[in-house]
Amino acid sequence: MRESHVQFVVAAAFAFAAGLASFGGEKVYLWPEGRMPDAQPHQIAAMTDESKAEGFNPDEWRRPYIEWYDAPAAEGKTDACMILISGGGYYNCCDGKLVEEWHKKLSALGVTCVKLVYRTPRPNGIAIWQSAWEDGQRAVRLVRRDAEKRGFSAEKIGTMSMSAGSHLSTLLATSSQTPAYAPVDEVDSTPCHINWACTFAIAFALTDGIGTPNSRVGDAVDVKLDSVFKFDEKTCPMWMSHGGEDKYSPMASTLVYRRLREKKVPAELHLYPDKPHMAIGFDRAVEFMRQMGFLGPVAPDADLMERFASDGDRASHSKAAIWPEGKMPDAQTNQCTPYIEWHMPKELKTKAIQIIYSGGSYMSNSPDGFEVAPARRYLNARGMTVVTMKYRTPRPLGGLAKHTTAWQDLQRAIRIVRSEAPSRGLDPDRIGIMGSSAGGHLTLMGATSSKHRSYLDIDAIDKLPCNVQWAVAIYPAYALTDGADRNNTTGGNADSARLVPEFSFDLATPPMLFIHGDADGWAAMNSVKTWEQLRRMGIQGELHTLVLRPHCFQRKASPGTGSYTWLDRIGEFLDAKGFCK
Repeated sequence: MRESHVQFVVAAAFAFAAGLASFGGEKVYLWPEGRMPDAQPHQIAAMTDESKAEGFNPDEWRRPYIEWYDAPAAEGKTDACMILISGGGYYNCCDGKLVEEWHKKLSALGVTCVKLVYRTPRPNGIAIWQSAWEDGQRAVRLVRRDAEKRGFSAEKIGTMSMSAGSHLSTLLATSSQTPAYAPVDEVDSTPCHINWACTFAIAFALTDGIGTPNSRVGDAVDVKLDSVFKFDEKTCPMWMSHGGEDKYSPMASTLVYRRLREKKVPAELHLYPDKPHMAIGFDRAVEFMRQMGFLGPVAPDADLMERFASDGDRASHSKAAIWPEGKMPDAQTNQCTPYIEWHMPKELKTKAIQIIYSGGSYMSNSPDGFEVAPARRYLNARGMTVVTMKYRTPRPLGGLAKHTTAWQDLQRAIRIVRSEAPSRGLDPDRIGIMGSSAGGHLTLMGATSSKHRSYLDIDAIDKLPCNVQWAVAIYPAYALTDGADRNNTTGGNADSARLVPEFSFDLATPPMLFIHGDADGWAAMNSVKTWEQLRRMGIQGELHTLVLRPHCFQRKASPGTGSYTWLDRIGEFLDAKGFCK
């Protein structure tokens, strides 16, 4: 055999082997010929760009299918697989560009991807999602059966979806033990549960919007999560993202999240202010998958204080008392002396001011610890002035509520900052507050109750308002009645767990950002239920919960997870809301 011929044969063999490894573009029909359940003559299975193409023949596109993408590069390939599911109101599969974008990003992360194209438009005489659910369960079975051949784990199968596709994905995530169809062959002996779901903008999940936008914004007293979602024993972890202005209500995601927490299933919820019906937060989904170990081993934790150890971006620092000598209200000998410290950046890029303070169960607090210093240094590096506060602790005696003296200190501190802002070249009407844990409760006090007086005026400064333009609550504690002075006894999930009465939610209540660990004993529902109340008032807040993460989630965190990048959520919130212009 000539050398050139040998080289050709070897090259051809390698090419053939590579083709077997990639399976790229392979279309697999879901159902055996003539065995498709609930077949209806008006339905097709095609992406919208395909059905709109010239010469499209619907009779050639009746059979739903999965389509495999090229396998990721061997170097960096994980053992995870993602089923990508388009939305389209169950009228069509319209998110072709979005699915392709997901595929490219996930493949670059080493994830095997497969596209599901289910039957649309809506079937007649049965639930609008029924045929799609049948297709979805069958697709999961086929994907699971192919796991070994295609090089991923049969127990690392996730979904990524949009809108009606997210409704379908939620069905797959919560209700796999309910058969969507009678078995048609041996494939149906394969389990159809998935191992996680990433949903953008779940549609049709609430009883005031089944098949339509939510008629009462998903928040009337009689509106419930649709009972079609069973939350059975195979319910998997979920990641959810939703826009605050979505006509398919974000309450769908908050109520799914609540049910997951009741079952102690790990979950993340990301709610974005002012955003309509859209897929937002892909990078947060990646952080979720990384935290859960779906993208490989979780990297060792890094210490937050070591990451933000330098005051290099601070130009000046000064300290001042909060109260004039002898004028402090409800002064008690057992408490520390409160004060504020100004931290001006080297290069001032905004006239806005952020006030920050720590938690400590109202028993102690520190302006120099991990809950304050890293955020101060982060914001100074962004060119923002930060004022830190030490408020009075431990808790006051004499029958006063645990937060009384701290609330007085905060109201006075805001007034002092407002009074001094012009002389420092800053804007007295661009002030935000930020606290963690008990400091998060204090933040909610300062944000929701600024029109409620906490002390009698002592001088001209107290004639100034103490409202703020934004607030950042980091794992706020004590916000619900099942945890008013302790961990939440029901996880904040019970209907009886309501927001505590000290939050007035007055007319000066501003937009807020919440960041909370999903596994926090001072439950993430403290943040979620406050976010829901803001929405009822027409105030667009932002919320991020972090899967598997406890109280003080940020102290030590793995790179590439939400607990590591959490400070960027503050910067993004300030930028999106225009507070730092």
